Amino acid sequence: MATVLDRRTTSRGEVVLRRDGAALEVIANGMFLMSTAGGGVSERLLVREALRGPPAGVHLLLGGLGVGFSLVEALRHPCVRRVTVVEVEEAVIAWHWTYLREMTAAAMQDSRVEVVHADLLDWLDGARETVDAACLDIDNGPDWTVVPGNARLYSDAGLEALSAVLAPHGALSVWSAAAAEAFERRLRRHFGVVEVHTVAVKRGHPDHVYVARHPKGAEH
Repeated sequence: MATVLDRRTTSRGEVVLRRDGAALEVIANGMFLMSTAGGGVSERLLVREALRGPPAGVHLLLGGLGVGFSLVEALRHPCVRRVTVVEVEEAVIAWHWTYLREMTAAAMQDSRVEVVHADLLDWLDGARETVDAACLDIDNGPDWTVVPGNARLYSDAGLEALSAVLAPHGALSVWSAAAAEAFERRLRRHFGVVEVHTVAVKRGHPDHVYVARHPKGAEH
């Protein structure tokens, strides 16, 4: 039986960290979001595929801190110079200094990392520079968002904002707990080159990782 370690209520609803056996799990508004179980295979793939191609000295944007698999994977890549993590839930950031510290303390303290407490849509609206790659793991997917307002991130307007912040050679990768066919079509309209990677899970539909690039960026 799972044990609640921390429960907080925010303007976006309730966010909970619980322990189930050896695994730590994040629940938002009653929706299971992520777990430390399984080693984060698809979360790590999300980062590796986005970093396939950009030149050295990459500035990577991570939308969502989660339990830290994506951040740890990013810092292992030799081309990464800087990582900006945008996380809307202050509690999630705090957990990386307490319950998740054993797994992510070194990453959180890495001089290349900046963790920003903000809504990604707001951050994109105020962005003053481009990034070489962006990885989104904020919801359970474009069709299964934590809060209704997050749907705009996967809309035409959201993809335009993401495209605007990406360098010409940049790649966008998006995590989803299931296939999102309408979102894939939208991606193709905005980026032209889209790859879909699937990762089998123990139960249910496979995880999907969508990777989009502009055609000239796909040549690298």
